[in-house]
Amino acid sequence: MFNYRDFIRVLRDLGLAQGSRILVHARLASLGEVTGGPEAVLGAFLAVGGTVVAPTFTYSAMVTPEIGPSDNGMGYGGASDRNAAAQFFHPDLPVDPEMGSLAEALRHAQGAARSEHPLFSFAGIGAEAALTAQSLEDPLAPIAALAEMDADVVLLGADHTANVSLHHAERLAGRRGFVRWALTPTGVVECPGMPGCSDGFPAIAGRLEGVVRRATLGPVTIESFPLRDLLHIAVGWIRMDPEALLCENEGCAQCAAVRASTTEKRDRNWGRPTRGHASASS
Repeated sequence: MFNYRDFIRVLRDLGLAQGSRILVHARLASLGEVTGGPEAVLGAFLAVGGTVVAPTFTYSAMVTPEIGPSDNGMGYGGASDRNAAAQFFHPDLPVDPEMGSLAEALRHAQGAARSEHPLFSFAGIGAEAALTAQSLEDPLAPIAALAEMDADVVLLGADHTANVSLHHAERLAGRRGFVRWALTPTGVVECPGMPGCSDGFPAIAGRLEGVVRRATLGPVTIESFPLRDLLHIAVGWIRMDPEALLCENEGCAQCAAVRASTTEKRDRNWGRPTRGHASASS
């Protein structure tokens, strides 16, 4: 069983201090029982850092149309039951369980604010500039703003599949995004610039050895990374290898769409005919 002081110690071991800006991804279940629950863990982050932010995504507000743009990393139709169960986004909509209990505790915390993207909101304390940077067209803008603030990313019981900053790296490297749709009180809204699959993100770990800081809490290793360094390394790798960080699941429509767009871009750059176009000699 861990308590508030345990988390204070481990965050300081990571080099975090008063004034640190922290983007946290936490899966507290990996730690077992925590005295005081997620609120105690959040209290430790707030005691150590000046700004604390977490993703508070709401996939429960997502709906799927019957038809939509091609090569969008998804299928259409056949989602009537899921659409019927979709919830209207509002600022008090609970976070998706995938985000973890710490993100939900942050959403409820006194003094916390939450951005208004119906699928990709972030919550934070002391983070108004980062949260207000977000728009419907730029869902990852809080990551860019936090990078400008020299923030650190903390993975607490989570691996890089939870590391949303790598989606921003994909965008900076020129990787395509997707369109999704969300249910809001004013109707269904289109959400452009949405990222794709993160199942391949753990492959970045070896490339971050030069910048990672680690501390242990019982059986769990907690990692932190300077956000700017993480983005620089990931962007450079994707530009060198356009298939970097994509997953190996042959059935993943999102990664397949990224690979297809990469192939078409390479063919254009090399002067080859793109898919669906005959060559001049044919």
